[in-house]
Amino acid sequence: MSYAGKNLRYLRKLRGWTQEEFANKLKIKRSLVGAYEEERAEPRLDVLEILCNIFKLSLDDLLLKDLTTAKGPQSYLEKRRQMKMVAEIQVIHFVPVKAAAGYLAGYADPDFIDELNTFTLPMLAPGNYRAFEIVGDSMLPTPSGSVIVGERVGSVEDLKSNNTYVVVSRGEGVVYKRVMKNNKLKNKVTLISDNPQYAPYNVNAEDIIEVWQAQMIITKANTQQMWDVNQLAGLVTNLQEQVKSLKKKIS
Repeated sequence: MSYAGKNLRYLRKLRGWTQEEFANKLKIKRSLVGAYEEERAEPRLDVLEILCNIFKLSLDDLLLKDLTTAKGPQSYLEKRRQMKMVAEIQVIHFVPVKAAAGYLAGYADPDFIDELNTFTLPMLAPGNYRAFEIVGDSMLPTPSGSVIVGERVGSVEDLKSNNTYVVVSRGEGVVYKRVMKNNKLKNKVTLISDNPQYAPYNVNAEDIIEVWQAQMIITKANTQQMWDVNQLAGLVTNLQEQVKSLKKKIS
């Protein structure tokens, strides 16, 4: 007997998700969630794999154990509490500006990485993170001296247009920019500054060593750039013109 449908409903309600929200996470239709929970259908293997990943369960536990009735140390909630207690602390290595040049040579060297200072941020989801200090005003209103905490992106193909990334490349070193993918020139990536006084430029995809998608920005108190209304309006107009120009080139 499979408990998949019963467990699926139990786990969904533990998270407080609607069937629609749960369906989006499982990448299926909402009607299928209803069918699974009412045991009118059995979840497909790909759906079961996503469930196991979300709730940190084995396939045997999900299919063969009634999670709603387990008590004490064997209950799902108690096991999850224990897993969180013994989980390894998320250590984030920090690359200051003074180490940026050396990072190009040492990014893949465990000894170099181990020499970097580290810190933790408990609010981050599990992942592979690194922090980079940025200087200059090209990404205003993010001020110079900010620390960008980024999550590792597997490849250039995984980049999403208009998102911000720390891009490590052979030609440009370590930079923090907004990315635009070029449909015409698939071997190039356009890097855009949030400060429209700086012109966008292209980098060759083959020259990109690492990419880290920005997840958090750490800045010193009272250093955030202040804009007056007229200055902001001019910058927005300038940025819109640059985006239109880029879209014409890309499309």
